[in-house]
Amino acid sequence: MNPLTGLYGAATALRNTLFDRGVLSSRRLERPVVSVGNLSLGGSGKTPFVIALGELLKARGIRFDVLSRGYGRKTRGVLVVETDGNAADFGDEPLLIARRLGVPVIVGESRYAAGRVAEREFQPQLHILDDGFQHRSLVRDFDVVLTTERDFDDRLLPSGRLREPLSSLRRADAIVLPRDFFVHDLSAPNSAIKTFALRGKLIWQMTREIVMPAALVVPIVFCAIARPQQFFAQVRAAGITPAAEIEFRDHHAYDRSDIERLLAMRGNLGAGGFLTTEKDAVNLGSLQSDLKPLAAAALSVTLDHPTEVVDAILARTIFARIISQ
Repeated sequence: MNPLTGLYGAATALRNTLFDRGVLSSRRLERPVVSVGNLSLGGSGKTPFVIALGELLKARGIRFDVLSRGYGRKTRGVLVVETDGNAADFGDEPLLIARRLGVPVIVGESRYAAGRVAEREFQPQLHILDDGFQHRSLVRDFDVVLTTERDFDDRLLPSGRLREPLSSLRRADAIVLPRDFFVHDLSAPNSAIKTFALRGKLIWQMTREIVMPAALVVPIVFCAIARPQQFFAQVRAAGITPAAEIEFRDHHAYDRSDIERLLAMRGNLGAGGFLTTEKDAVNLGSLQSDLKPLAAAALSVTLDHPTEVVDAILARTIFARIISQ
């Protein structure tokens, strides 16, 4: 194990203890906050979950916004995402969320400052805090934590991908698991640890699906996401045979040299086009026009018992605030 893992774990534990004891303070927005986060570095499906939850809230007539750090953007301060903008200004995931949901998405280093702008300009009933589990400087009324199968066997950074230990799940109100988690994982040797971590929490199950566009003939498949091998495996499972599989660093900002590299590969391999993810298409921006034909696959999640999910969130947020007033 990397010796830095112990130092990272100690620093994380100290930070959480300081928040738990009130030494480090958290600020509260006027409207309730639902945080969607995870324990590990990317790949748990937070963005498609936010989109799925947003669609459910819209169906109930709930006015909400999304608050995000805007990871990867080149700008500073609080900005309202413009759907015709670019990832460099707002971040790829906030831009994707804004385009898919059609609701206000506000980015800012301080999610409290972003929330204040949202409340002043859009009068929401509810805030969704994207990737918020570790952002403890903002008070949340409901914490949703997405997990993957790997989280329960993983290690803290930098030895593994965990940003926090499993014990941090005690702060969660609801834990979201892959639908087949219990079938495959609670029979494993560490099932006692998993059961303890999940005890007393709302347990929701979700199914992750990738929606493939019309199939291209032997495309070059590329992406810049947290778990690229999952995407490549899903492409192959859909019956698509890649000419090549190219991975870039998560949130990679594509430039002209990347496009030239991909075009050269297409010529050398005789590929029938390009296939990437919806998030990568957002990051490509205007460069998309040089990669023809280009198709983008969308990742979506489906929640079991969605009515119960929304009921639980509203009962502990909007309705709870009304009752307490």
